[in-house]
Amino acid sequence: MPVKPLKVLITRPKAKAQQLALLLNQQGILNTSQTLFDYQKNASANDIATALENADILIFVSVAAVEFAHASYPLPNNLSQTIFAVGNATKKALQAIGMTTILSPPPQQEHSEGLLKLPQLSKVIGKRIIIFRGNGGREHIANSLTLRGAEVRYIESYQRVWRTLPIIIAEQWRAQKINCIVVTSNDILLALLKYLASTTNSTDNYWQSQCLWVVVSDRIEKNAKALGLKRVINTHGASSQILCNTLQALSCS
Repeated sequence: MPVKPLKVLITRPKAKAQQLALLLNQQGILNTSQTLFDYQKNASANDIATALENADILIFVSVAAVEFAHASYPLPNNLSQTIFAVGNATKKALQAIGMTTILSPPPQQEHSEGLLKLPQLSKVIGKRIIIFRGNGGREHIANSLTLRGAEVRYIESYQRVWRTLPIIIAEQWRAQKINCIVVTSNDILLALLKYLASTTNSTDNYWQSQCLWVVVSDRIEKNAKALGLKRVINTHGASSQILCNTLQALSCS
């Protein structure tokens, strides 16, 4: 489903948006960024220290979860727990603070489902598991591990602070000739659709039927289609390089 020339709207958090924009610029793919939320610290040093004392397994679901936990309570690099990262970027963030033994899903499975397929998480009866994440978010990992017999708790090391965008933001994106939107979470998808619905004429279905939506997982793809989006491409991975490769292929097709 080619769209030429591509003009990509990147909606990732700031650091990852900048990373993807750099790669796209190197490929000559036009793009603009609009981060929808910022992060701020949310957990105390005491919360994290107590959690570490009473855990067998630690799971980090994002780079931000690692960085904000470490900022609140410097994580020692000799932790005795088994440590998991949901993807390679999160694994690298853990390695950057000195951790060396980290389990993570293979490429193309860097998501909750891929993590849960790891054999080391198949038998967790009686295990005490701490999931480091932001406030709110998906419950799939915790629910699945609880069903497998684990005792699961969260450390919400950061929280998202959603930005207030201009009410005419959708009109601005249309004026910029945006024809492709990168979406890396369901929360971002829902926020985008809210902004688009607030300024889009009911007889104008451009965003639903003509714009190309690039998503990073089966779950987001399913939700996007259920919400009426017609042109959805699933990259099956959220790394900047995977996204860039997909967008490059689309721009050349």
